[in-house]
Amino acid sequence: MEKFFRVMSVLICFGMVNTLSGCASSPKTESTGEYVDDSVLTSKVKTEIFKDPNLKTLQINVKTYKGVVQLSGFVDSAENARRAGDVARSVQGVKQVKNDLVVK
Repeated sequence: MEKFFRVMSVLICFGMVNTLSGCASSPKTESTGEYVDDSVLTSKVKTEIFKDPNLKTLQINVKTYKGVVQLSGFVDSAENARRAGDVARSVQGVKQVKNDLVVK
């Protein structure tokens, strides 16, 4: 009976370690917490861009991965592309901005 409990304890520990490692991030995947943080950053950047009177009517897409914000879409001028990048950088928690906006 004691052997049974030892085996069960080992199996339970193995299962817990395996489950918890599924929540960890790797260089190519995000943990659950990182995904939530990135979603919040994306929302904050979109909100700040929408607040800017020169940018809110433009087609700007925002994606975030591990704190790096990518801006894509179309703007009317190089100044608006630069401004959108500046607005994104000003949001707390943004580590880097990749500005892939295209002037149409």
